[in-house]
Order: sequence, then C-alpha cells, then structure tokens
Amino acid sequence: MFKKVQIYKTDKYNMLTVEVQGKTLIVREISDQWGEECHTFVSRPEMLHWAENRFRAEDFAGKEEERAAIMEGFRGV
Repeated sequence: MFKKVQIYKTDKYNMLTVEVQGKTLIVREISDQWGEECHTFVSRPEMLHWAENRFRAEDFAGKEEERAAIMEGFRGV
C-alpha cells in the first residue's frame, strides 16, 4: 500500500502527484501538452531539489502564490 499526495490538479489532463512507496518517491506530472512524465527519487531532499529547479521562481513572475502552494505541497510529502 502506498500513499498518494496531490500537489495540484487543474483538470483531468493537468495534475501533479507524488506516490510514496516506502523510501521511494514517484512524481507523476501529467499535462495536456507533454502527456505523462514520471520521476523517481530515493530521498525527499532529492525530490525537493528537483522541484526547486522544475518550478523556478522566475517562471512564476506574477504568480508567486501558485509557486508557493506547489512548493508547500512538496514539503508536506
């Protein structure tokens, strides 16, 4: 049994979830542009490092609250 955490979901084609399977963290990113991408991490710090690079502050100019909510979701995993 694993735990699934939803980071965000705008609709059924745009969402980001994290599955916790023991010590393994699997990030599933689904978008209507790119389809599904899967990233596997062996530690929480590794996943947070990826998230910091994937959701860079400069990409969210004017949408800082959206980025803060996404990063808070990752930290809560």
